[in-house]
Amino acid sequence: MAESDPKIKAPPQITGEPLPRCPGTSYRDLALADTNEVPEFLYQDVYENLGSAPIPATRYTDPAFFELEKAKMWPKVWQFAAREEELPEPGDYVVYENVGKSFILMRQEDGSIKAFYNVCLHRGRKLKLEDGWTAELQCPFHGFTWNNDGSLKNIPCRWDFSHLSDQKMQLPEVSVGRWGGYIFIREAKEGPTIEEFLAPMPEHFKRWKHEECATALWVGKVIPANWKVVMEAFMESWHTVVTHPQLLPFTGDANSTYNIYGDHVNLTVTPFGTMSPHIDPEGKEQQWIVDEFVKYNGRSSDNYEDKEAAAGGFAVKVPDGVTARAALGESLRETTTRMFGHDVSFASDSEMMDALLYNAFPNWSPWAGFQPNIVYRWRPWHDVDHCLMEVRILTRVPPGQEAPKAPAMHFLTDDEKWTAAAEIGILGDVFEQDMENLPFVQQGLKSSANGEVQLANYQEIQIRQFQNTLMKYIEA
Repeated sequence: MAESDPKIKAPPQITGEPLPRCPGTSYRDLALADTNEVPEFLYQDVYENLGSAPIPATRYTDPAFFELEKAKMWPKVWQFAAREEELPEPGDYVVYENVGKSFILMRQEDGSIKAFYNVCLHRGRKLKLEDGWTAELQCPFHGFTWNNDGSLKNIPCRWDFSHLSDQKMQLPEVSVGRWGGYIFIREAKEGPTIEEFLAPMPEHFKRWKHEECATALWVGKVIPANWKVVMEAFMESWHTVVTHPQLLPFTGDANSTYNIYGDHVNLTVTPFGTMSPHIDPEGKEQQWIVDEFVKYNGRSSDNYEDKEAAAGGFAVKVPDGVTARAALGESLRETTTRMFGHDVSFASDSEMMDALLYNAFPNWSPWAGFQPNIVYRWRPWHDVDHCLMEVRILTRVPPGQEAPKAPAMHFLTDDEKWTAAAEIGILGDVFEQDMENLPFVQQGLKSSANGEVQLANYQEIQIRQFQNTLMKYIEA
C-alpha cells in the first residue's frame, strides 16, 4: 500500500468526502516508483469537496459581470505584470495594461522597482506606449516631466500652475511584489503580501528556482472567447482524450492529480511517459511510449540530439526491464545538465517530464520542474468576448552568466495561427487544437437554454475553486 511507504510523512489532506478517482494506476503510484525521490507535496492529495452546483453561464458572457470584475476583483489582486529580465537596467521600464488600466514598471537606480499609473497628471495622456529605456518620464503632449522615481521634475510655464505643489504632482504608485523572478502589481494598498497570496508556491518553488530562469520566447494572440473560458481549459487534463489524441500514448490524462490550496492557488500534476488509461496497452512497448513522447512533447523534444539516427529513430532507447518514464528521466537529467550547466542528477523523473502546472488567481499559470517551463497569462481584451493569451518559455541561465534581456512578445494577428510562431514548435499545433473548441464555447454559452455550466466533481474541481474565489471578490 502506498500509505505505508516511508517517504510519505502524513496522510492525504482531504476535507469532506473523498471524491472518486480514475481506477488503476494513480500519479501517486507512479511517484512512489520514481527513480529518485519525488517531493511529497506533488503526490499528496490536498483538496476540499466543493460540491456539484452549476456555474451560471452569464459569468462568461454578460458585459455587466465583466464590469463587476473590473471594479471589484482586478484592483484587489496581485497581477503578474513582468519578469525581472524585461527591465534589467536602471531606466528600463515595462508598460503593463489590463482591463482599461495602464501602468509603468520602472527599474530604479538601487535595483528596486516602482510602478506608477501610466497617466500624465496634467491632461491625462499616457506617458508611455511601449516598453523601453528612459532618463525621465516626459509627457509628449505638453512636456510635464517626472524623474524615474516618480517625483516631479518640471512643469512647463510653471508660473501658470501656482496651485500645484511638487508633492501633489508626485506620480501615484501601486504596490509591487517580487518573487521568483516575477514582478506583480496590485492597485489596492492593503492586502496579503505576494508570498502570502501565492502560498504554498514560494515553498514549493524553492526546489525549482524560477529566479534562476529567463524568458527565452514569448508569444501572444487574441482569442475570441472570455478570459475565463480560455484559462479554465488549462485547469484540467481530461479534454486530452478528444482534443489532443496524439498525446495519449505518453500522457496519463486520467491519472492526473488536482490539488487546491486555499483561495488563490491550485496544482495539476499530469504524468508523462506513461500511457493514457484510455489506450489499450496490448502490444504497446515502452519504447513506443518514448518515441511518441519525443515526437509530440513540446517542452522536451528539442532537448534530444540524434542528428545521425536513421529516419524514425530517436535518441532515447529503453533498456529491457526499464520503464519509459525511467528512461526518459535519465536522458532528460543528462541532457538538461549538459545544456544549462545546472546539475539535476538528484531530480525525479516526474520533475523532468511531467506537467506540473500551478494556477495562481486570477490569470497566471507557471509550470514547475526542471525542464524549460511554460508560463501562461490570460488578460481580458477590451470586452467580455475576447482575451489575450500569452505563452512564455523560461529556460535556466547557466551558472555565472547574466540573464539575457527578455525578447519582445511575438504578437500574432487575428489571421495568424499559433503554428505561425515557429519558435514554440509542436506547442503551436496543440494550441490550435484548443482553438478548435474555445471560440465555440463562447458562442455556445450565449445560446445556452438553461444558462448553466456543469463541472466534474474532481477533474474540474480547480475551476470550481477559481469560480468560488472570483465570487468572493465580486460579492465582498
